[in-house]
Amino acid sequence: MSESDGRSVDPISEIDHTRQRVRDRALVQLGVAGDRETGRFLDVLRERDLRLYPLVALGLLSVVDTFHGFVFSVLTPEISATLGLNVGTIAAVVAVSGFAAAVSPLPIAALCQNKARRALLCLVTAFIWSVFTLATGFVVSLAGLVLVLVVNGLTTGSVTTLHTPLLMDSYHPQARVRVLSAYAAVGSAGAIAAPLLVVACTGWFNLTWRGVFVVLGLISLAVSIAALRLRDPGFGAWDTQRVRAAVRDRDHQAGTDLRPDTHGIHEPDVSLRFWEVCRRLLMIRTTRRLLIGFSIFGVLTVPMAVFFAFFLDRQWDLDPTQRALFAGAQACVSIVALAVYGSRGEKQFRKNPAVLLRNTGLLLAVALCCIVVGALAPSFPVMAALFCVSSAIVSVLGPALGIAMMSITPAVMRPHLGALTGMAVASGGLVGALFLGGMEERFGIAGAMVGMAVPGVLGALVISSAGRFIREDLERMIDEVVEDEKLKEMTAEGSGLPLLACRSVDFAYGQVQVLHGVDFTVAEGEMVALLGVNGAGKSTLLRVISGVGLPSRGSVRFRGHDVTYIDAERRVSLGMTQISGGHGVFDRMTVEENILAFGYTAARGRRQLARIVDECFDRFPQLAQRRTQHAGTLSGGEQQMLALSKALILRPRLLLIDELSLGLAPVVVGELLDMVRRINADGAAVVLVEQSVNIALSLAGHAYFMERGEIRFDGPSADLLAREDLLRAVFLKGAAAGEVSQA
Repeated sequence: MSESDGRSVDPISEIDHTRQRVRDRALVQLGVAGDRETGRFLDVLRERDLRLYPLVALGLLSVVDTFHGFVFSVLTPEISATLGLNVGTIAAVVAVSGFAAAVSPLPIAALCQNKARRALLCLVTAFIWSVFTLATGFVVSLAGLVLVLVVNGLTTGSVTTLHTPLLMDSYHPQARVRVLSAYAAVGSAGAIAAPLLVVACTGWFNLTWRGVFVVLGLISLAVSIAALRLRDPGFGAWDTQRVRAAVRDRDHQAGTDLRPDTHGIHEPDVSLRFWEVCRRLLMIRTTRRLLIGFSIFGVLTVPMAVFFAFFLDRQWDLDPTQRALFAGAQACVSIVALAVYGSRGEKQFRKNPAVLLRNTGLLLAVALCCIVVGALAPSFPVMAALFCVSSAIVSVLGPALGIAMMSITPAVMRPHLGALTGMAVASGGLVGALFLGGMEERFGIAGAMVGMAVPGVLGALVISSAGRFIREDLERMIDEVVEDEKLKEMTAEGSGLPLLACRSVDFAYGQVQVLHGVDFTVAEGEMVALLGVNGAGKSTLLRVISGVGLPSRGSVRFRGHDVTYIDAERRVSLGMTQISGGHGVFDRMTVEENILAFGYTAARGRRQLARIVDECFDRFPQLAQRRTQHAGTLSGGEQQMLALSKALILRPRLLLIDELSLGLAPVVVGELLDMVRRINADGAAVVLVEQSVNIALSLAGHAYFMERGEIRFDGPSADLLAREDLLRAVFLKGAAAGEVSQA
């Protein structure tokens, strides 16, 4: 069959041209304009017809979300006395609730995967926790207490998972840092309001703990009702959708787009599953480093507050009222810091995100210095000033890290990132509690505070190091969006796309990079030879194509769908099958059991399976004679025949064969090659990895030659024979190769 017809369209060059055309504008649409012109906050909102409502609604929901946990921690003695529970039981119940809160981001992110219903989930969870906050006031047993605490923990995951992604899509990139800072400031204001409400309920109105929960539950319900007009603007309405519009050559010039692009919110044809999305996010270098930063943030916010209360009690003999006032003062300072930081952080991110992260790491180091010196300070005013400064700095870490992480993440995956962030904060809080607890037992409460410097310095270094990668990760996300949209455009125009297209693929084993920017395409029904010496990266490229290995950069598209991060078993169902040289069978199973296993993979019925077994034995009579023999006892050629039977059963659109002739006799190789020709003639595209050039070129009309992880040749097989500079490294004179090539 002719392969040249299938190569009339070069999607890689088309995509590269489009990427170069739109990349600068896309960076602006993601908020990185290279200047410091941010404009006044309200002017930015007014010019784009935006409202403060989403910010206020989500901010207030985040405040009332904290009511239940705060009141329970303050009124625990009264609750335990009323219900007749000891401290150990209460601690166990709190631990169960904490576990529910830690895992809740995962199902919440899964519920809005590929569906823009984040606002709906925020409202539903808000009403649930409001009702259960109110219901806590009517609890009369341990079972009831466990129920309300667990449900409250499960619903609070919407705050960490959905609020920041929803704010990112509700506001223009030119105002996002200020929006996130204002959102954090509202949360700090809640830290002031909650204690005041408890004081008012218990002191002024003389309510019991039951009355306090009823009042706060009613307030939470009122806020939830007020937030009912909250709407989801769609994934990437202000950024990735506008990049798609730029690819489609719409007139969406940076700075003149007054409304978000909600035209055709993108849903992938072959969507990633939940854990595939999480795995894909963890492959982003900036994200991995910033998740470590959020875990340090969890240490500084979760257990640190408890240990700091003990520190004020033991070191400075402050009573509960004085400690509450101190916490209120810290919250006030944090609000001021966030107000000041918003515009400055916006300018830093717009000018250079790397500088923002380096400065964030430096700020974390300064905060740690303040904590260490404050813990050892001899006077109360000095201690108070230093800890207020540290609180102010810690408060701005959330917006800084949040804008960096969310901006490099595809919009549809931001809820998953929010879930991972929430888990990072929770895990940091748990590890921090254990670490500080051990330090406190050995060195006292002040020593525990000083001990924060150890993980904190590491966190500061990791956050600063993330600045080296953020620009590259931003551009990679842009490339993914551009590629996806351009291929959709080409398909709509009727352009014939290749069956398989790998673009700019990088892959590494640990710190050792094996593939370097590999471009590789296979047309429908084409047979392609992939050649090169040992260690060139041929087998590694097949692993990436089949999903056994995931690239650190680049994309793999099959039948136009992005399958870069899809699990290997799902690629089989899409029509992709790999046969690994020497590893294509289950050694401890019989020949017939191997064939049946392949049939079960294809979800065949019993009658179909019986017919498949007969067909395989008709094609390979040698296997029929050994149907009850263990596959591991077969000869090398017979094992390859059995492996090739997988292609007969699964009938793939793309068959990847790695080292078909390795160690086999010439006669056996000839039989196998005839089988490969028949599979190709039936319509399957074949990629054949071979060291023997003669064998490969006897089959394939198109060839690639790899050397040191790079493609050195891409063209007709006949042209490769003229490249002595490439072929001198490959063994061409094997007797088997010679006999086969003459066959």
